[in-house]
Amino acid sequence: MVQNSFKADPKYLKTYRISEDEYQMICKLLGREPEGLEWALFSALWSEHCSYKSSKVHLRKFYSKNDIVVDAEGENAGVIHLGQGEQVSFKMESHNHPSFISPHQGAATGVGGILRDIFTMGARPIALGNYLCFGEPKADRMSLIVDGVVRGIADYGNCVGVPMITGQTNFHSSYNGNVLVNAFALGYFGKEDQVYSSKAHGTGNYVVYVGAKTGKDGVHGASMASESFDEDSEDKKPTVQIGDPFYEKLLIEGCLEVMKLDLVEAIQDMGAAGLTSSSFEMSDGGGVGLHLHLDKVPARDSDITPEEILLSESQERMLLICKPENFAKISEVFDKWDLDAAVIGEVVDEKEITLFWKGEKQLKIDPSVLVENAPRYNRSYDEIPSKSVQDLKILDSDLKDGLNKIYSHIEGGSKNWIYQQYDQRVGARTAKDCSSSIGVVSLPETGRALSVVLGCRPYVMRMHPGLGGADAVIYPSLELAVKGFKSLAVTDCLNFGNPEKPELMSEFVAAVESMSEACKAIDAPVISGNVSLYNETLEKNVTSTPSTGIVGIKDDIQNIPSDKFQQNGDVAFVLRLPQVKTEGCYKEICGEQPKYSGELNNKELSEFVTGLKEIVLKNIITTSKVSGNFGLAFTLSKMCMSGMGLKVDNQEVFSSQGLFGESLYEVVLCVSKNQKEGFLQLASELKSKLNQLEIYELGTTGGSNLEINSQSVPVDHLFKEYNQSWEKNFEVLA
Repeated sequence: MVQNSFKADPKYLKTYRISEDEYQMICKLLGREPEGLEWALFSALWSEHCSYKSSKVHLRKFYSKNDIVVDAEGENAGVIHLGQGEQVSFKMESHNHPSFISPHQGAATGVGGILRDIFTMGARPIALGNYLCFGEPKADRMSLIVDGVVRGIADYGNCVGVPMITGQTNFHSSYNGNVLVNAFALGYFGKEDQVYSSKAHGTGNYVVYVGAKTGKDGVHGASMASESFDEDSEDKKPTVQIGDPFYEKLLIEGCLEVMKLDLVEAIQDMGAAGLTSSSFEMSDGGGVGLHLHLDKVPARDSDITPEEILLSESQERMLLICKPENFAKISEVFDKWDLDAAVIGEVVDEKEITLFWKGEKQLKIDPSVLVENAPRYNRSYDEIPSKSVQDLKILDSDLKDGLNKIYSHIEGGSKNWIYQQYDQRVGARTAKDCSSSIGVVSLPETGRALSVVLGCRPYVMRMHPGLGGADAVIYPSLELAVKGFKSLAVTDCLNFGNPEKPELMSEFVAAVESMSEACKAIDAPVISGNVSLYNETLEKNVTSTPSTGIVGIKDDIQNIPSDKFQQNGDVAFVLRLPQVKTEGCYKEICGEQPKYSGELNNKELSEFVTGLKEIVLKNIITTSKVSGNFGLAFTLSKMCMSGMGLKVDNQEVFSSQGLFGESLYEVVLCVSKNQKEGFLQLASELKSKLNQLEIYELGTTGGSNLEINSQSVPVDHLFKEYNQSWEKNFEVLA
């Protein structure tokens, strides 16, 4: 701790959300007390949201490099090679705090922000996804929040013309006071497209502001997103940005056009902390200085102040560097798209940023003082011991009664209302949309299938953060494998509570370390991500939730197995690698904390993932699904939603876990009768590599009932109960 030598004004510390210790650090760096605009700069760039001061020491542990990863360290999003000259860029990011305060605008600008992270790299956005965690349906404001968030995502994504192809939605009481809204976006580079950097360079080059005008919305947004909620959360609405998807569409086209014309030297999104973060990071990353004239920034408000210009998080804005001779052409392009393009400064040799206002110098400072000297906290944490037990108590239940109970609960019922708000097919490249377990698009130049799946099951995190962290990688990678896709790379959004609480930091570290080990095992590096901390309200933390997005590839877009039974007479099998057994999600909705037994073995899981993918690539699998939440019987009931039943005659497959207990991991695969022997040969070959692997023949598809060992439920009943669930839980939204 730095010894106090300067007297801080408590009013300033509260306004700029700077702690007493950090104030002393700032004074030591400057050799004096901060003055004028320096308060705003340190407030923004030293916020948790911008500096990752509590997490950076652990993020370095991630498995993050292999042969397909394009070096984009410090850039807006990660990039990977797909072969055949194609590349993609993708990332996830949180907009949790804004979405709780102002659901529609918070969620909408989350979509806008993640899109800008993608096209600032030079990639055209071709797919969106979202990971949402809401509270209990009857919790205060929850119907309004769900409605606002979903409509915000839809209103922005639908208008900007990028399909929403996948997502995941969870409900739990821990999110009653702090919902999670994580946005995913993926962009495509063709064979001739260049990957762009944000690092400023070239003495004398212009600093150019492009996009919509700057307003007062979003001021102090980054620092607001770096603290917990209290009774005054409603008062923070002015810090939530306001988006316009039509401007975003124009900005996408304008930016991609000037990039295509090779008019840009460097480019950066004005996201969190707006002009402050973009300019200081561009300057520091490139090792150069900038002269910036704040009064030349296009503004919506005539009375806007220099501080508001620096901290505004107004949407649909970019900062780019260009050679002076290229500005006229850039201006012409953006004028065509009806957007501002204004020279607001220039690049200089001396690595210092000088800010001017109406010709008068306001500030001169080395950007590294703020960017590279932000606090780095190695906060207290402990290793969390395994909580594996021997005495699992699987809650047995009648098949119909159990399924009715699951379907009536918001976690088990249909979420169709949510994804039906989204445009999932715009662009005509979507092969699998939100109604499937994974999203799939065809690649523009080669026609290959590119898949996206989002992961993290919060109830597994509630059992153990190490188990949940690994599951956030393994479970979605299995979802890709059973459709024939190879997992390529991962992005994450690490949503946790207050890192100053050792028990919460312990969960963060356990999850990160287990995620990294799982990523290394399946050779899918973490190439981008986001950390969202202080997700708590009135001292109550959300479930620690490290959401993931995994991208996979497959050469043939035609032969992707369905999630639902497709043809009469198919034979259904279960392949189970029972490393961990849990009482599962069913136990939780019955009001008890589920327990688990066993431990995961990443080496065997990697073999399982690879082996399943190879089986599916033989093109004999008609239907496939990973058995997860609520266990095998529930999974089979979901597979009947096409209207086709299944008759199961196998007591052994349920003997160790009942109808609704769960194994980590098991999958259901269906083949036609004439492919049965060939499938069993492939399954036996996989078992020769995995001694623990269990292979069960379940029965035959067909008829109008789901029948499991003499218990029978009509498929029509299942369909009705599943689809009525939303209306029962959210009457006003149905």
